[in-house]
Amino acid sequence: MTEYDFLLKFDLPDPSTDPEKFVEALYEAGCDDATVGIGQQGRVALNFTREANSAIEAVSSAISDVRKAIPNAKLVEATPDLVGLTDIAEILGCSRQNIRKLVIGNRSLFPSPVHEGSAAIWHLSKVLQWFKTKGSYAIEDNLIEVSKAAMQVNIARQMQDLEPTFHRSIRALLT
Repeated sequence: MTEYDFLLKFDLPDPSTDPEKFVEALYEAGCDDATVGIGQQGRVALNFTREANSAIEAVSSAISDVRKAIPNAKLVEATPDLVGLTDIAEILGCSRQNIRKLVIGNRSLFPSPVHEGSAAIWHLSKVLQWFKTKGSYAIEDNLIEVSKAAMQVNIARQMQDLEPTFHRSIRALLT
């Protein structure tokens, strides 16, 4: 079994409900391996350190446990997933400028951003896998695994928002 650290953010079914109401229920539902954040009205965030055979098992079981305690809670985001240059630099223990130079100097090889504008955003798992191939960065495999699981969960959640007809036609264009 491996320990995985990740954060799950949920919208509560009734935004006017005090999130503190759910703290005990979350603990009893199996979220005793999480620190519960209730600072934002209508939301709850859980910072998990969960043991499991895989990251996807850890994240999936955590989502299931939250849903036992708070039926109809809507997953907002799983992290670690989306990162900018500063986040990447912090994770790798480098300067932001160093990471920026690497991205610019390897533009054709570096993973494509999810969003590119005044600030670019990438999926962490793709960035970590790229840096791991460079060989000079100490990157823990479980961080890559949990960031990949978070990415998959976030993409699956976002796919629910697509109209089925559009989803079929856009998939055909992307394959």
